[in-house]
Amino acid sequence: MHFASDNWAGAHPQISENLTRRAAGFVAAYGASDLDKAVEETFSAIFERQVAVFFVATGTAANSLSITSMSRPGGVAFAHREAHMIEDECGAPEYLSGGTRLHAVDGELGRVDPRKLATAVSEFDPDFVHGGRPVGISITQSTEIGTVYSLAEIDAVVKVCRDNGLPLHMDGARFANALVSLDTTPAEMTWRRGVDIVSFGGTKNGCWCAEALVVLDAEKADEIRFIRKRAAQLFSKSRFVAAQFEAYFEEGLWLETARHANEMATRLADRMAASSKIRLAWKPQANEVFAVMAKALMEQLRSRGAVFYPWKTPRSFAGRIAEDETLCRFVTSFATTPEEIDRFGVLIAR
Repeated sequence: MHFASDNWAGAHPQISENLTRRAAGFVAAYGASDLDKAVEETFSAIFERQVAVFFVATGTAANSLSITSMSRPGGVAFAHREAHMIEDECGAPEYLSGGTRLHAVDGELGRVDPRKLATAVSEFDPDFVHGGRPVGISITQSTEIGTVYSLAEIDAVVKVCRDNGLPLHMDGARFANALVSLDTTPAEMTWRRGVDIVSFGGTKNGCWCAEALVVLDAEKADEIRFIRKRAAQLFSKSRFVAAQFEAYFEEGLWLETARHANEMATRLADRMAASSKIRLAWKPQANEVFAVMAKALMEQLRSRGAVFYPWKTPRSFAGRIAEDETLCRFVTSFATTPEEIDRFGVLIAR
């Protein structure tokens, strides 16, 4: 019963098989192979416009280089208070961008509040040299706590960006999970709304190690070639990242794996909702489920083979958590099975 993280899941068999198939022989390095170019064209087809694609090793690298691409001296970038780049990236965005500050913005359940965002941006006068100047905004889709920005909510954030002449970055470590949750297209969830750059994640959704920085207007991507190289993120044998994405996209595998993970999260949430010992903290919208339970019960479940984490309570959480209780996070993946969830359901029923 593995619910610790979708990072714990292995690689999807079709992706592993394609890595093996593409391993033999000699091809051009550093993104110059026919395979690399074909996968870049696949990205463009998926996003329904010509995009620029830059493979990187991790989501942290994708986020950090995205912020770097926005950076200017004295720069300030805005993100949700509990965004991954603020809480879980050890200062990498600030380090790799050469000092761009990340400014935390509040909002309910992982989503930036547009009004608070507008206020936060307005506090930095771009002409006041002492305070620093706004350079960009980032949102996470799906969020760190399993919620999803609706298209209208993205529109509201984009308005703040456009009112202030700022680019918008989307941290899409779980991009596919949000996409199938909204039942929309990559184009509709990104550039047609006004998103400029995406950290496109594959690792959490069945890949071995495949992340990409996708610039949605290819004509604005030239500087990122140098930013990526300077940050030591240019793979020599990039065909092995391309091979993963080739299999990931083939016949919609990436949507199938994300849809399965989301369905498993719903199934898990239903089992929890039926229990008198656990209560859902909020309704899951992607592949993460958060629940409140007694600390003693958490330890019992973990001792009996359920793998999951206690979790920091979000600042905006309006529910009650008693001293003997804790918030816990459960994450499902392409590898989660209905039988696994049913076993957990039996366990909490006891």
